[in-house]
Amino acid sequence: MRIRQAWPEDAAAVARVYVCSWQSAFAGVVPQPYLDAMDPDREEPGWRRRIAETRWPSSGVLVAERKAGVVGFASFGPADEDPAVAEIGTLYALPEVWGTGAGSRLMVATLAALGHAAYRRATLWVLEDNVRARRFYEGSGWGADGTAVEDTTGGASLNKLRYRHPLGQGSPV
Repeated sequence: MRIRQAWPEDAAAVARVYVCSWQSAFAGVVPQPYLDAMDPDREEPGWRRRIAETRWPSSGVLVAERKAGVVGFASFGPADEDPAVAEIGTLYALPEVWGTGAGSRLMVATLAALGHAAYRRATLWVLEDNVRARRFYEGSGWGADGTAVEDTTGGASLNKLRYRHPLGQGSPV
């Protein structure tokens, strides 16, 4: 598996991973009509724009690829509340590679990129009911900091928790 910086021509593959991952990971959490309506073709222009607008190394999108193509991706940039803190906005993998180490390798590469960008700390948000993701993040050295916000994706009231991770010296990666 290779982890590399994404380019705009990766947008279709990133959109496919995004939609497939959402439809599997959030089944039973996010309303099903919302998940059923997700379409990679509609997501692609947004991902193309997002990838093209990154400002490496302070923001970017990384992709994990195998011979068959892109199987996962992560995006990051400065956190809204503090530009000295990085925020991982997305980290998704195709369901067929869950549990194979693809997500862990992508996480390690993302944390390394954040360290090289001189961020001292990283944050991310995860749905409280997404137990699989929370286990993954906690196993990667992340911890909930007690901050929660309400998310209304698809019309449902969902609780999101903020997780933090140290970067730089003393960081576990």
